[in-house]
Amino acid sequence: MELLAKSNPPQTLKEHIDDALKIEGLLKISFPNIEKISGTDGFWELLKACVIFHDLGKSHREFQNLLLDTKNDWKHQRHELFSLPFVEGLNYSGKVFIYYVVAGHHKDFETLIRNLDSYGSNDDNFGLDLGGTEEICTFEEEFENNIPVEKVLELLKSYDFELKAPTINNPKRQLQQFIKKHFEDKSKLIQQLLLAGAFKQCDHLASSGIESIFNLNPNDFQYLYESGYEFYQHQKDACSLIGNTILTAPTGSGKTETSLLWLQNQMKIEGNGRVFYILPFTASINAMYERLEKQIPNKVGLLHGKLSAFIEAKFEDDDLVDDKRKQEIKEQYKTLVTPLKIVTPFQLLKNIFALKGFEKGLFEWAGGYFIFDEIHAYNPRVFAQIISLLKFSTKYLCVKVFIMTATLPSYLRKELEKAIGHYTSISASTELYNQFDRHRIIVREGLLSDNLDLVQEYLDKGKKVLAVCNTVKQAQTVFTTLNANNKILLHSSFNANDRNQKEKRLFEKDVKLLVGTQAIEVSLDIDYDVIFTEPAPLDALIQRFGRVNRKREKGICDCFVFEGRNDSDKFIYQNEEIVNRTLKILQEKEAINSGIIKEAELQKMIDVVYPDWDKEDKEEFDKITSLLDNFIEKEMKPFIYNDKQEEDFYEQFDGVKVLPSKFLEEYQTLLEQNKFIKAENLKVQISSKRFNALIHNDGIDVTRAAFESIKTHKILEQKVFVINKKYDSEIGLQLDVDESSSNNDCFL
Repeated sequence: MELLAKSNPPQTLKEHIDDALKIEGLLKISFPNIEKISGTDGFWELLKACVIFHDLGKSHREFQNLLLDTKNDWKHQRHELFSLPFVEGLNYSGKVFIYYVVAGHHKDFETLIRNLDSYGSNDDNFGLDLGGTEEICTFEEEFENNIPVEKVLELLKSYDFELKAPTINNPKRQLQQFIKKHFEDKSKLIQQLLLAGAFKQCDHLASSGIESIFNLNPNDFQYLYESGYEFYQHQKDACSLIGNTILTAPTGSGKTETSLLWLQNQMKIEGNGRVFYILPFTASINAMYERLEKQIPNKVGLLHGKLSAFIEAKFEDDDLVDDKRKQEIKEQYKTLVTPLKIVTPFQLLKNIFALKGFEKGLFEWAGGYFIFDEIHAYNPRVFAQIISLLKFSTKYLCVKVFIMTATLPSYLRKELEKAIGHYTSISASTELYNQFDRHRIIVREGLLSDNLDLVQEYLDKGKKVLAVCNTVKQAQTVFTTLNANNKILLHSSFNANDRNQKEKRLFEKDVKLLVGTQAIEVSLDIDYDVIFTEPAPLDALIQRFGRVNRKREKGICDCFVFEGRNDSDKFIYQNEEIVNRTLKILQEKEAINSGIIKEAELQKMIDVVYPDWDKEDKEEFDKITSLLDNFIEKEMKPFIYNDKQEEDFYEQFDGVKVLPSKFLEEYQTLLEQNKFIKAENLKVQISSKRFNALIHNDGIDVTRAAFESIKTHKILEQKVFVINKKYDSEIGLQLDVDESSSNNDCFL
C-alpha cells in the first residue's frame, strides 16, 4: 500500500509532493529574479529538495494508522522531525538550509524542542541500569522502530535522490543551536528566509488545490493608452523611469494611472514581481479594487480586516457563487495567486514583526513593487513602521517603490528619501498646477453644527454637498438635521452589511448629500459641488477639498471651514497648534485673490503648518524605528515567533467587535444556519478604550450563543459581546442612546 500524506480526501505522499512541485514550477515563472535576490544560484534545486523531503516523516507507521483512521499510538508526535534523518543522510550542497526548512515547515522551533523533550535520552541514566524505572523510547529508537526506511528510499529514488541510508540523530541540539545562532552573514539569513517562504508557499498552495498562479504582463496596462486622453507630463515621465520614485501631484491629476505606467515599465525591464498597492482606509481600498478589477480582471485581489464582509456583499446577488466559492475567492485574494493586491499597511507590517507565517510574506515581496498612495495619512507610530519596512524591503529584497502624494511635509519626505535610498523625483508641471486652481476658501466662526441653515441653503439650491466631521457623533447629528432627497452617512460605527451598501451608493450620481468622517478623505473618486468641514490639520483638509470639483468642470467651488472645535476633537487631533496654524494660513489665503487656493502653493502652506517634527512625535518615531530596525537586523529569524511581539503588534490597531442587541435573534439564526460570515457582518467595531468603559458600566454584556455544527453535529458555543446601545442602518451605532428593548432568550 502506498504511503499517505493526507486523509479526507485521501492523498498519497507522492501525489502531494508532485502537487507541491507543480507550484514550485509556477513560482519559478512568477519570481524570475529570486536567485539574484537570494544570492543563491541553486535556489530552485534547494526548493525542490525541500518539497521532496518535507513530509517523509509521515511514513511513520502510527501516523499512517492515524490517517487511515485505525487504532494508533501516534501520541501527538511531530511528523516533520522524522523527515530530518533523511535530510541528514544527504550528500548535498546546502543541506543545512533544507534541514531547517523541513524542520520548521509547520511549527516553530521552540514548540518542536518541547516535543522532543518527551523522548528518552541515551544519556538519561549515565549508562547505569538503575532498574525499576519505566523505559522511555528515544527519538532514535522511535525512528528505527516505526519508519519504513526502504519504502522511503524507494520513493526518493523516483525523484533521482540516491540516498544510501538516513542519519538518525535527535534534532534537538541542532534546533537549539539555530535559536542561539547569530547570522553574521546577512545574506545567509535572507537565503534561509526566502527558501522557507518559498517552500511554505508550495506546501500551502498545493494543499489548497491551487493549480495556477496569475502574473501581470505589460499588456495588462494597455487600457491606459486607450482611454482617449493625453497624458500629463508627469505621466509621460513615469513611462520611462526605472527604480524608486516619489511623485507629487494634485488630487485628481491621475496619480494612480501614473503609478501603473511606472509599474508597466518596471516589469518590462526588471521582470515579474508581485505588486502591493497600499492605501490607509478600507473604503478607498474597496473602491480601488472595483476600479482596477474591471480593467485587469482575475489579477487583482484585496486584503484588509473586513475582507470577508466585502466578498459577502460583492457576491450576495450572484446565484453562481455559493459559500464554498466565496471562501475560495477569499483564500485566493490572501495568497500570491493574484499578482496585484490592494492592501492596508497593516497587512505588510506584520511581516517585519516576524509574526507566524511571515516567511511566506517576505518571499512574496521579493523582487516586487510597492505603490504607496497618500502616505502622509498615517500617525507617527505607523509612519515609523513604514519607514522600517521600506528600509528592509528595498535593501534586502530588491523591492521597487513608487510613493505618491498631493501634500507631504518636507521633514517626512526626508525620512522617506533616506529609507528608500536612490530614487527619482517627479512632479506635476507648473502649468498643470495652475489648471488645478478650483477651490475657494471661506473660514467661518463657530461650529459647523451651529451653521446647518447655511448648509441647507446649498442643498435647497440643488448643489451636491459634502459635510465632513471629526467624530462619529457629530457626523450623526449633522446628518439627521439636514434634509436631502438622497443622502448618505459614512463613518466607522456601521456594521459591515450597512457599510458595504453605503460604499456602493457613494458612486450613484443622484446622491445630494454625503456626511462623513476621515474615511472619505483618501482616494475616493467622488465629486461634489461644495464642502462644509470642521477644522482639521491642513493635509487632512486638502484631502477633503479634493472630493470637491474633482474633475475641474465646475469653475471655482466653495470650501467652508469652521473654526469652532468640539470638546471631543482633541481626541482626534491632539496637537492643537497644528490646527491653529492651519486656520491661520487659510485665513491669510482667504484675504488674497478672493480666497482661491493656488494648488502650486500647497507645499509651501504645508511646510508652514508643519515646519518640523513635533517633539513628542519625533521621540516616538525615533524610538519605534530604532527598536524595529534593531529587531530586523539582529533578531529576525525564520521558524522563531514571539507571542508577546504578536500581542504588541495587534494591540496598536485596537478595536473590539460588538453586536448591537437588536440583532440578537438574527445573529442566533445565522449561527444555526452555520452562516458565520453573515453573522459576523452584523457586528460593529468600537475602540478598545470605549469597550473597556462600557463593559465596566454595564453597557456591554458578555454572553454565549449555542448552535449545532452542520458538518460535525456537535453543539458549539460562540462568545459574543452584546452592546445595549441603539443601532440604525442609516445612522449607525449611537453610543449615547440605550436600546429600549432586547431579547436574550436565545442565548445561554
